[in-house]
Amino acid sequence: MSILIGILGLALLMVIHEGGHLLAARAFGMRVIRFSIGFGPALWRYQPKGSETVYQLALIPFLAYVQIAGMNPYEEIDPEDKGSYANASLIGRISAIFAGPLANYLFASVLFLAAFTIGGDTTTVQIMEGGAAEAAGLKDGDKVVSIDGRPIKGWDDIPDAVLPKAKVPIPVVIKRDGKEQSFTITPEPKAKNGQGQIGVRPTSMVPALDFKEAAVESVLHPAKVVRALVIGLGRIITGKERPEVTGPVGIVKETSRAAERGPADYLYLLGLLSAYLGGFNLLPFPALDGGRLMFLGYEAVTRRRPNARIEAHVHAVGLLMLLALIAVISVFDIRGK
Repeated sequence: MSILIGILGLALLMVIHEGGHLLAARAFGMRVIRFSIGFGPALWRYQPKGSETVYQLALIPFLAYVQIAGMNPYEEIDPEDKGSYANASLIGRISAIFAGPLANYLFASVLFLAAFTIGGDTTTVQIMEGGAAEAAGLKDGDKVVSIDGRPIKGWDDIPDAVLPKAKVPIPVVIKRDGKEQSFTITPEPKAKNGQGQIGVRPTSMVPALDFKEAAVESVLHPAKVVRALVIGLGRIITGKERPEVTGPVGIVKETSRAAERGPADYLYLLGLLSAYLGGFNLLPFPALDGGRLMFLGYEAVTRRRPNARIEAHVHAVGLLMLLALIAVISVFDIRGK
């Protein structure tokens, strides 16, 4: 069930992304021929009465696309066809492409708002094998009440209380089965700069906030995700950091684990993924929305349209590269990289 929930969560993000393209294209009078979740042979099709758009589910579920009339340069384009992407204004075409990443970015705020409003219990812990907490007798599901006399109201209070106490025995009060119990734990000097660590992690990383705080965080978080993406790419390009990539299989696994931890963690992870997809799709790489915007930017600067067939070839090569990368990463994910 958790795997199914993980797949449905990713499918939702794809629907949001492609829905952004669809709505913007229609707003500028473009004709949307197909809205597909997945690639390859269609497993299910539906065309509403009076609509020009066919909605479908296809065999390969991890990607999606919207087919807008006139985007394929090999189509025969009628110069009088006002519903064709090829005949739309530059602003209309830019908006149709940019709307997908924007939809993901904005939807991330909705997901973060829900996650922070629901919240999880960040003081209930999981015990790490071989750590000081396990040696002292703590168990998974224990709720930390106080450390060294300091009340623990959230996860951040735990490292604040433990880090300065390396090799110093400290009293820890936990609640188990509704009853408080006391333990003495000696933090090990395993944290940064030899600071204390007791070997616990929260069952949830999402604190419960009041609505005002949740609303503020829901606006700030997508920007933080995109900023981290840009900084991370910069560090990889300059050789300061090794790339760590996860494919669709690995993402489904992580989403499934988040669903098992609770709705707050599940929605929070979907928010991270949605903001990440929004930022990633704006990278100037062929086949991504950013790659298409790069060609539109060239047109805006030079007042000349690039050769549509050359652009199509560039995007086709980019798509093959992305699919190959996804396939290789997925093999490693399945093998348990």
